[in-house]
Amino acid sequence: MPEASPSDWQALVSASADFRHDLHRHPELTWQEKDTAEIIRTSLARLDIDYRICAGTGTVATLAAGAKGRHVGLRADIDALPINESTGLDYSSSSSGCMHACGHDGHAAALMSTAAWLKRHEAELPGPVTLLFQPAEEGGHGARKMIEDGALDGLDCIFGWHNWPAIPFGKAVCPDGAVMAGNGTFRVTLKGAGGHASQPENTRDPVLAASAVTMALQQIISRRITPQNAAVVSVTSIEAPSGETVIPDSAKLAGSIRLANADDRPLIEGLIREITISQARAYGVEAEVEVFPRYDATVNHPAEAGRMREAIAADLGESWHFENIPVPIMASEDFSYYLKEIPGAFALIGADDGQGHHEPCHSPRYDFNDRLLPIVTRIYARLAGAPLPEQSTFLNDRT
Repeated sequence: MPEASPSDWQALVSASADFRHDLHRHPELTWQEKDTAEIIRTSLARLDIDYRICAGTGTVATLAAGAKGRHVGLRADIDALPINESTGLDYSSSSSGCMHACGHDGHAAALMSTAAWLKRHEAELPGPVTLLFQPAEEGGHGARKMIEDGALDGLDCIFGWHNWPAIPFGKAVCPDGAVMAGNGTFRVTLKGAGGHASQPENTRDPVLAASAVTMALQQIISRRITPQNAAVVSVTSIEAPSGETVIPDSAKLAGSIRLANADDRPLIEGLIREITISQARAYGVEAEVEVFPRYDATVNHPAEAGRMREAIAADLGESWHFENIPVPIMASEDFSYYLKEIPGAFALIGADDGQGHHEPCHSPRYDFNDRLLPIVTRIYARLAGAPLPEQSTFLNDRT
């Protein structure tokens, strides 16, 4: 087997960061990733990697299609968020109100550098490798659309990851079972009868009802869900615009649901409706409740999680596991769709290196840690069965 070249590796590491910065300058929102998709497809074409369009702005590329071993899938998401960036970086977003605030630019760059490395060693791959550049992870169910368009056809397993600023650099988590929670949202419209603030007896106050509903919904988790099952119900906004002396006709609530156990979803959704309607009725107010399921929990398959842990340990060392974060974390991922279809695993890899990469995802001050690019490229390459340079050549990547 030919040796992997350290000089090739260092060139790839440098190009990966440049690619990431280019994506960061030009973010695009969910299902609007046309230019991002073009950048990805142009890069794949330059690497002489066959690809096909999938789910509109998604791209699926396959290497070593004729190899006889296990067919491995590797995934990255590519969409940005409706956030105004405030990092002040040289490569800040050039699009007002749009920012790569979750690191999907870094995820895509790591998969592209993996593509470049695997292409150089395509003849040595033990089995086919499919790369999924997926749009619309941020609430757009992009993974579901990719599956519907055949992205998983022929795959035996799939792997993914997310950078995580709350985990120290050099640490990671990749458990058997749930690694990220399922989620959903809800909206409530409370219809009362407004009037003068000095005569509340002549009104049916939706603001008071909104306050009561907000407090009552907290009892779902504290009293109706077993403590062994992690779940969250959060009211995140109350809107009842009015004057200082005016009780309005209506108020609106919105909120978020998080759950680790899919069996709890019908119970939580039903209780949101039941509690909201009964509380509103107690205040003489009518309630309309809408609940929107989003993603199920991201649940790792044990065998594939074990393979991913081995790949992580080979790079980060035997003390890689971060024990100070409970799993599942209560954020959500549409990678869950893939894991419901075929075996696979998803890891959270630490970004906080004490150099400003502690800002949480979805913050306007967030920036992806470029030091993760070579690490994840190596992890993905190991999962694909590709050769790598000697470990000593990695030292510059990790310092």
